[in-house]
Amino acid sequence: MKHPSLRARARRIKAIVADVDGVLTDGGIVYGQNNLELKRFHVQDGLAVQLARRGGLKIILASGRSSAALRRRSRELGVDALWQGAADKARIFAILMDTYRLHPREICCIGDDLPDLPLLRRAGLGVAVPAAADDVRRAAAMITRRGGGGGALREVVEFILKAQGKWNGLLNAYTR
Repeated sequence: MKHPSLRARARRIKAIVADVDGVLTDGGIVYGQNNLELKRFHVQDGLAVQLARRGGLKIILASGRSSAALRRRSRELGVDALWQGAADKARIFAILMDTYRLHPREICCIGDDLPDLPLLRRAGLGVAVPAAADDVRRAAAMITRRGGGGGALREVVEFILKAQGKWNGLLNAYTR
């Protein structure tokens, strides 16, 4: 059971900004021949993106790295925005607020490493995965049970949609 103040924060969320390597993946990078880079994504995180969007939430992915695999996955899922090669994540936060006309308290950020700190510190709901750097875990209001690449985004999306009273309506599409 999450702390009541976390549920109150979650009720205000309109957008989720997630780091990729270490949050949507386990943080490992596999290199193959001919500059091939492979990433492993969890299918439950993919459905979480779709559920979040059906529930009225914006989904933004922000990665310090760039990869064709992430571009492909983002297109497949229909995320609202993808930032790759994002060295300055604080700048992304400002652009996000302006583009979608959001207040910081309406944004949830999920991260695992030091470049994510500017997002977590400004967000209305900062979330870290269990293997996050110590400073990131300390800055987060919530730490997921599921690890990066293991459904952490799904856990956060479910928590927010349940806090907003939208989960059961979305779940009905699968239980008819």
